Amino acid sequence: MAVRSVSELVEQGFEAVEKEILECTDCQLHETVSNKVISKGSKSPGVVFVGEAPGKNEDETGVPFCGRAGRNLDSMIEYMGLSGDDYAVINTIKCRPPKNRNPLKSEIRACKPFLEAQIELLGPKVIILLGNTAEKAFCNGEKLEWGVPKTVEGKYTLLKIYHPAALIYQRSRIEEQNALIDNNRHLWE
Repeated sequence: MAVRSVSELVEQGFEAVEKEILECTDCQLHETVSNKVISKGSKSPGVVFVGEAPGKNEDETGVPFCGRAGRNLDSMIEYMGLSGDDYAVINTIKCRPPKNRNPLKSEIRACKPFLEAQIELLGPKVIILLGNTAEKAFCNGEKLEWGVPKTVEGKYTLLKIYHPAALIYQRSRIEEQNALIDNNRHLWE
Protein backbone atom coordinates (compact mmCIF):
# COMPACT_ATOMS: atom_id res chain seq x y z
CA MET A 1 0.00 0.00 0.00
CA ALA A 2 1.36 3.42 -0.88
CA VAL A 3 0.93 5.95 1.89
CA ARG A 4 -1.14 8.90 0.81
CA SER A 5 0.11 12.42 1.21
CA VAL A 6 -0.44 14.19 4.53
CA SER A 7 -2.96 16.55 2.91
CA GLU A 8 -4.94 13.60 1.49
CA LEU A 9 -4.96 11.91 4.89
CA VAL A 10 -6.06 15.09 6.67
CA GLU A 11 -8.77 15.71 4.10
CA GLN A 12 -10.22 12.27 4.87
CA GLY A 13 -10.32 12.79 8.65
CA PHE A 14 -9.53 10.77 11.78
CA GLU A 15 -11.38 7.58 10.88
CA ALA A 16 -9.70 7.32 7.49
CA VAL A 17 -6.26 7.93 9.01
CA GLU A 18 -6.90 5.19 11.56
CA LYS A 19 -8.04 2.83 8.81
CA GLU A 20 -4.92 3.62 6.74
CA ILE A 21 -2.70 2.94 9.76
CA LEU A 22 -4.42 -0.38 10.43
CA GLU A 23 -4.00 -1.42 6.79
CA CYS A 24 -0.44 -0.13 6.37
CA THR A 25 2.24 -2.54 5.13
CA ASP A 26 4.87 0.07 4.21
CA CYS A 27 7.56 -1.40 6.50
CA GLN A 28 8.25 -4.86 7.90
CA LEU A 29 6.99 -4.06 11.39
CA HIS A 30 3.43 -4.88 10.34
CA GLU A 31 4.50 -8.54 10.01
CA THR A 32 5.20 -8.99 13.74
CA VAL A 33 2.77 -6.59 15.38
CA SER A 34 -0.18 -7.80 17.47
CA ASN A 35 -1.96 -4.43 17.57
CA LYS A 36 -1.13 -1.15 15.89
CA VAL A 37 -1.15 1.70 18.38
CA ILE A 38 -2.87 4.82 17.10
CA SER A 39 -3.72 7.29 19.89
CA LYS A 40 -5.49 8.02 23.13
CA GLY A 41 -7.03 11.14 24.55
CA SER A 42 -8.92 14.11 23.20
CA LYS A 43 -9.65 14.69 19.51
CA SER A 44 -9.19 18.45 20.05
CA PRO A 45 -6.37 18.76 22.61
CA GLY A 46 -4.34 21.78 23.54
CA VAL A 47 -1.34 19.49 24.12
CA VAL A 48 -0.17 16.45 22.15
CA PHE A 49 2.48 14.14 23.60
CA VAL A 50 4.56 12.34 20.97
CA GLY A 51 6.30 9.18 22.13
CA GLU A 52 8.73 6.89 20.39
CA ALA A 53 7.10 3.55 19.61
CA PRO A 54 4.76 1.04 21.20
CA GLY A 55 6.24 -1.34 23.75
CA LYS A 56 5.12 -4.83 24.77
CA ASN A 57 2.05 -3.71 26.75
CA GLU A 58 1.00 -1.29 24.03
CA ASP A 59 1.38 -3.97 21.36
CA GLU A 60 -0.84 -6.30 23.42
CA THR A 61 -3.57 -3.70 24.05
CA GLY A 62 -3.35 -1.24 21.15
CA VAL A 63 -3.28 1.62 23.70
CA PRO A 64 -0.29 4.01 23.87
CA PHE A 65 1.58 4.39 27.14
CA CYS A 66 -0.34 1.77 29.13
CA GLY A 67 2.61 0.15 30.95
CA ARG A 68 5.17 1.44 33.44
CA ALA A 69 6.18 4.37 31.23
CA GLY A 70 2.48 5.14 30.87
CA ARG A 71 2.11 5.42 34.64
CA ASN A 72 4.99 7.90 34.62
CA LEU A 73 3.32 9.83 31.80
CA ASP A 74 0.02 9.84 33.75
CA SER A 75 1.86 11.26 36.77
CA MET A 76 3.49 13.89 34.58
CA ILE A 77 0.13 14.86 33.04
CA GLU A 78 -1.36 15.16 36.52
CA TYR A 79 1.60 17.30 37.62
CA MET A 80 1.01 19.52 34.58
CA GLY A 81 -2.61 20.01 35.68
CA LEU A 82 -4.11 18.66 32.44
CA SER A 83 -7.51 16.96 32.27
CA GLY A 84 -8.59 14.29 29.81
CA ASP A 85 -9.95 16.87 27.37
CA ASP A 86 -6.66 18.79 27.35
CA TYR A 87 -4.31 16.25 25.76
CA ALA A 88 -3.75 13.39 23.33
CA VAL A 89 -0.95 10.82 23.15
CA ILE A 90 0.50 9.41 19.92
CA ASN A 91 3.75 7.73 18.85
CA THR A 92 6.16 8.40 16.01
CA ILE A 93 5.57 4.87 14.73
CA LYS A 94 2.46 2.77 15.19
CA CYS A 95 3.95 -0.75 15.41
CA ARG A 96 6.24 -2.22 18.07
CA PRO A 97 9.80 -2.81 16.91
CA PRO A 98 11.09 -6.30 17.80
CA LYS A 99 12.58 -6.52 21.31
CA ASN A 100 11.73 -2.82 21.85
CA ARG A 101 14.69 -1.71 19.73
CA ASN A 102 14.78 1.89 18.53
CA PRO A 103 12.80 2.50 15.35
CA LEU A 104 14.82 2.46 12.14
CA LYS A 105 14.95 5.57 9.96
CA SER A 106 12.98 3.71 7.27
CA GLU A 107 10.24 2.83 9.80
CA ILE A 108 10.04 6.42 11.01
CA ARG A 109 9.86 7.59 7.39
CA ALA A 110 7.07 5.10 6.59
CA CYS A 111 4.96 6.34 9.54
CA LYS A 112 5.75 10.04 9.24
CA PRO A 113 2.72 10.91 7.05
CA PHE A 114 0.50 9.37 9.73
CA LEU A 115 2.26 11.32 12.49
CA GLU A 116 1.96 14.60 10.58
CA ALA A 117 -1.69 13.95 9.66
CA GLN A 118 -2.54 13.15 13.28
CA ILE A 119 -0.88 16.37 14.46
CA GLU A 120 -2.69 18.43 11.85
CA LEU A 121 -6.07 16.85 12.64
CA LEU A 122 -5.58 17.21 16.39
CA GLY A 123 -4.50 20.84 15.99
CA PRO A 124 -2.69 21.31 19.33
CA LYS A 125 -1.11 24.55 20.45
CA VAL A 126 1.71 22.61 22.15
CA ILE A 127 3.50 19.46 20.98
CA ILE A 128 5.58 17.77 23.68
CA LEU A 129 8.23 15.51 22.20
CA LEU A 130 9.02 12.74 24.65
CA GLY A 131 12.72 12.09 24.15
CA ASN A 132 15.22 12.06 21.32
CA THR A 133 13.47 9.63 18.97
CA ALA A 134 10.33 11.78 18.87
CA GLU A 135 12.54 14.80 18.21
CA LYS A 136 14.38 13.04 15.37
CA ALA A 137 11.13 11.88 13.81
CA PHE A 138 9.35 15.19 14.05
CA CYS A 139 12.09 17.81 13.61
CA ASN A 140 13.89 16.57 10.47
CA GLY A 141 17.32 16.58 12.07
CA GLU A 142 16.93 19.85 13.97
CA LYS A 143 18.05 19.58 17.59
CA LEU A 144 15.98 21.12 20.36
CA GLU A 145 17.29 21.91 23.81
CA TRP A 146 15.67 20.03 26.69
CA GLY A 147 12.80 22.10 28.08
CA VAL A 148 13.34 25.09 25.78
CA PRO A 149 10.20 25.84 23.74
CA LYS A 150 10.40 26.53 20.02
CA THR A 151 7.46 28.26 18.37
CA VAL A 152 6.59 27.24 14.84
CA GLU A 153 4.91 30.38 13.53
CA GLY A 154 1.20 30.11 13.05
CA LYS A 155 1.08 26.48 14.10
CA TYR A 156 2.25 25.35 17.53
CA THR A 157 5.03 25.34 20.10
CA LEU A 158 7.42 22.39 20.37
CA LEU A 159 8.87 21.30 23.68
CA LYS A 160 11.26 18.37 24.22
CA ILE A 161 11.27 16.70 27.64
CA TYR A 162 12.43 13.32 28.91
CA HIS A 163 10.66 10.18 27.82
CA PRO A 164 8.66 8.68 30.71
CA ALA A 165 10.54 5.37 30.31
CA ALA A 166 13.83 7.17 31.00
CA LEU A 167 12.41 8.23 34.36
CA ILE A 168 11.93 4.58 35.33
CA TYR A 169 15.68 3.99 35.14
CA GLN A 170 16.87 7.47 36.11
CA ARG A 171 14.59 8.45 39.00
CA SER A 172 16.89 11.39 39.75
CA ARG A 173 15.64 13.06 36.56
CA ILE A 174 12.07 13.35 37.89
CA GLU A 175 12.91 16.58 39.73
CA GLU A 176 14.66 17.90 36.63
CA GLN A 177 11.64 16.96 34.51
CA ASN A 178 9.32 18.74 36.95
CA ALA A 179 11.49 21.85 36.67
CA LEU A 180 11.23 21.70 32.85
CA ILE A 181 7.44 21.46 33.23
CA ASP A 182 7.27 24.28 35.78
CA ASN A 183 9.32 26.56 33.51
CA ASN A 184 6.86 25.98 30.66
CA ARG A 185 3.43 25.95 32.33
CA HIS A 186 2.54 29.17 30.53
CA LEU A 187 2.39 27.19 27.28
CA TRP A 188 -0.72 25.18 28.27
CA GLU A 189 -2.31 26.97 31.23
